Amino acid sequence: MKMPSVPKTDELMQTGIHSIEPETVLADVVSYLTRHRLANVLVIRVEDGKKLLLGYISEADCMEHLSNELFYGSPMPIQTAATIMQKHPLCVTSDTDIFVLSSVFISHKCRFLPVVDDKHLLGMVCRSDALKALDQYYRQWVRLHDQERKSIDVHEIMNHRFLVRS
Repeated sequence: MKMPSVPKTDELMQTGIHSIEPETVLADVVSYLTRHRLANVLVIRVEDGKKLLLGYISEADCMEHLSNELFYGSPMPIQTAATIMQKHPLCVTSDTDIFVLSSVFISHKCRFLPVVDDKHLLGMVCRSDALKALDQYYRQWVRLHDQERKSIDVHEIMNHRFLVRS
């Protein structure tokens, strides 16, 4: 039995993802997150029919900017997704294998990663989907290696032990 190929991001990613435009005002970003029950949202701009990833906004980012605005007063200009987003998000490519993907999820303690091709957004991969794929790959590996194991022939071991030389 041959081991299947190592799973890659393109097999795991979801293409139907939530996103907002950079001009979206802070209040609408918060409404979008709460309405869709999201912890994060990607900020994109569509250029030539492709989604260009600009950054992302987390619930914590929104809390920070809302509380600052309430405490210090309204800033000028008005806060938008472009002004509050975290630029240069950590991303992976569609050919990233499950081991690199696992390492990134573990090292950076993130729950999702955007999948890009030269800053163009292709989809999103979730840590839980990566875990499922890694578990399936592990189970296949165990089945393969269990079949390769052989029972120990006790008679053969005993015969080697008592070889008589003349």
